[in-house]
Amino acid sequence: MQQIIITSIGWLGVALCTLGYLLLTMRKIDAESLSFQLLNIIGGLCLVATAVDSNDIPNAAANILWMFIGVYAVARQSRTRNAGGKR
Repeated sequence: MQQIIITSIGWLGVALCTLGYLLLTMRKIDAESLSFQLLNIIGGLCLVATAVDSNDIPNAAANILWMFIGVYAVARQSRTRNAGGKR
């Protein structure tokens, strides 16, 4: 049962990251949008969980970096908004 849950989390991660890229490619969302960043952060987190479970450390590291890029983008956008739009 636990393996089914971990595998499902992995597939959710694939779906979220792919959906983000698809929507970006279709120009439905912008690369700077919160929705794009959240799809990548949550999708990356799901993929980290499955990579760690299968001891795939390079894949886990790549997805952790992917997540942190998204977190950085969200934090930068938040600082920009809080500073009144100044960069």
